[in-house]
Amino acid sequence: MKLEELKAILKEEKEKMEFEKTVKKVYSKPRVNYNKLTKQVKKAEHLKSGSLDLNRPENMYYSDKDTARFLEGTSYMDAYNANKMADGDY
Repeated sequence: MKLEELKAILKEEKEKMEFEKTVKKVYSKPRVNYNKLTKQVKKAEHLKSGSLDLNRPENMYYSDKDTARFLEGTSYMDAYNANKMADGDY
């Protein structure tokens, strides 16, 4: 064997050893469990979707009283009242 061939073999072995060392270093680190809840999420537990007021059944729909108050005095309600007798919806 010539000296250059020996250097090339040694260089390949050195690179292989460095690669294996790097792989061991990467895989020896503890794995991060991304499924665990963080402290911020635990603190905000009271804000989960079930606790929001908009998801409660009593808040999902307008009451008849709220609807009547909203429609009171609008132009389309006035038109409805004016034509109610003509259409026979009284």
